[in-house]
Amino acid sequence: MKKSQILMLIGTSLLIGLFVFPMWTITLGAPQYPEPIGMNIWINKIEDMNPNDLKNINLMNHYVGMKEIPEHIKEFEYFPYIIMFMITLGFIFGFVGKPKLYLVWFGMMCVLGVMGMYDFWFWEYNYGHNLDSKAAIKFVDDLGNPINYQPPLIGTKIILNFVAKSMPSTGAYLLFASMFSSIFSYKIATKKLA
Repeated sequence: MKKSQILMLIGTSLLIGLFVFPMWTITLGAPQYPEPIGMNIWINKIEDMNPNDLKNINLMNHYVGMKEIPEHIKEFEYFPYIIMFMITLGFIFGFVGKPKLYLVWFGMMCVLGVMGMYDFWFWEYNYGHNLDSKAAIKFVDDLGNPINYQPPLIGTKIILNFVAKSMPSTGAYLLFASMFSSIFSYKIATKKLA
């Protein structure tokens, strides 16, 4: 077996880590929460970072009219199957050993990644903008428009007295490493890597 094939197989196997580690982490820090509260987002669930974090976030959000953060969303039903399909396809392409197939796999992963990030952003947008008009507390900006509570897709954002951070977690880094291994596999196979 060629080095490029071995690298492709190893890279593809990194996707198995998505079933073991969370993909994304969102935290909220504030004076009343010296240790930030938050959630870990997996490919098939949303979990507390610390015990009762989701419950506490949902309690706070209820007062400003935000919907509850569910532990399960419809995407969680098919994300694991998509990852299993890409693992299987990556193994097949690795065993076949044709360099162009490594690029096809990388391209498919890029498309899926962009679609996943858009879906995540859209979920955040709806979550932060579609507020209950009967909320107990309403905050407005200087122009009198309701404030939105959308966390950042990636990075840090100040929302009232909270510092919201949204960052990739271990699963996302394994995903990136898997994708880049397919590019390295292609370059090794076509002798474009010095």
